[in-house]
Amino acid sequence: MISRRSVRIKVMQLLYMLNRDEQLTYADVVRLYNDGIGKTFELYLLHLYLLLRVTQYAEEDAKIRASKMLPSEEDKKFTPRLYQNPCTQSLANNVPFLQLVAKYNLHESIDPDHIRRLYQAFNATEPYKQYLDLSDPTNADHIKILLELYRFLNNHDLFIEMVEDRYSNWADDESLVVGAMKKTIKAMPLEGEFYREHEPSDETVREFGEQLLRKTCQEDQTLLDLIAPMLKNWDPDRVAILDMIMLKMAVCELLHFPTIPVKVTINEFVEISKVYSTENSREFINGILDRLMKRLQKEGRLVKEGRGLLE
Repeated sequence: MISRRSVRIKVMQLLYMLNRDEQLTYADVVRLYNDGIGKTFELYLLHLYLLLRVTQYAEEDAKIRASKMLPSEEDKKFTPRLYQNPCTQSLANNVPFLQLVAKYNLHESIDPDHIRRLYQAFNATEPYKQYLDLSDPTNADHIKILLELYRFLNNHDLFIEMVEDRYSNWADDESLVVGAMKKTIKAMPLEGEFYREHEPSDETVREFGEQLLRKTCQEDQTLLDLIAPMLKNWDPDRVAILDMIMLKMAVCELLHFPTIPVKVTINEFVEISKVYSTENSREFINGILDRLMKRLQKEGRLVKEGRGLLE
């Protein structure tokens, strides 16, 4: 689930913090990096757990309807199938998943009233009503409504508030978590440690992320000396801080990660700059890296192998 782009963004943000906070040390930054990576996985688990809790409220809904003195025809036909179906139950009864919920204390600080409100809001939607009207729903039908429920939750202000209250990294990791959630729901019914494929991999987190963070810090002046001549009439001090950090990271990646293609490195930082820097950063970063890439290639310092070959 943790992509190299998300790792680059986390490293960039930490280098910015290191630049702005004189009290912060390299050791602090490494600790924050590892904590941040772990929080992304926790976010995924929290989304799964909240989805499960909202579906579970269907049982409470069934009890409320059954206790009415004058139940409507809709009340009489109602079944808590949103929760009592093979797909949802495969999550509700997955012991390894429930152990992770307990390990990360995901069940704490969740207001039952929030769960009720989210369920009731979804209960009023047409897709849920159509699902309840199905005479003999299949697993495909259950998956479809669970995907619809997750889409609904992820666009609901209360759900977003619940997530942001616990994890400040939600805005940066949203696309990763949403992608992992959709993949997980589509794979239902779930078995065993299904979440393993979404855990941070050592290759991405350690071999790439930590190295990129360490080498960019260690070679700060060397990287600046390579970049400065490419700035033409620009003084390095006038370059936006984030732009300079991205340039240093990109050059570090070009020099020290031989299996990553040159074009991938340049494109990645250009794309990141669109989101995190100024309107003109895209062309600026692309131009500097293109000129520097050609110089490094001419000097024989751009050594690539395997997937990282220049071609």
